[in-house]
Amino acid sequence: MLEVEVVGEVPAPDAPLPAEIERLVAIALASAGVHEGHVAIAFVRADRIAELNASHRGKQGPTDVLSFPIDGNEPLGDGVPRELGDIVICPPHTTDLREAIVHGALHLTGMDHETDDGEMLALQRELLAWE
Repeated sequence: MLEVEVVGEVPAPDAPLPAEIERLVAIALASAGVHEGHVAIAFVRADRIAELNASHRGKQGPTDVLSFPIDGNEPLGDGVPRELGDIVICPPHTTDLREAIVHGALHLTGMDHETDDGEMLALQRELLAWE
């Protein structure tokens, strides 16, 4: 079973509802064969994501989305729940919240658009086109 926990309010009138957030995470994870585990999505202010960006990526200033994978894709023991990781989104620095959700979830699967010759971003576009 996939559990998506939303932390914080999405301060945008056109923000996806929790059911849509869960669906977007599910399709992104399913594209990598991941169908169960826990994902937390936090919506934060610019100062918080700037702190995370500096401490985890060494980059200054706010960004749109950061992902923090935890258990990865390796099999765990029977009955051990998988903690897939956290996705942190800063709505004021995000032009499309749906895209940020899918982007963050794809990073949790191990994809990296900075090293994969465009595969992740192509898959992201394809998944978002299904809407």
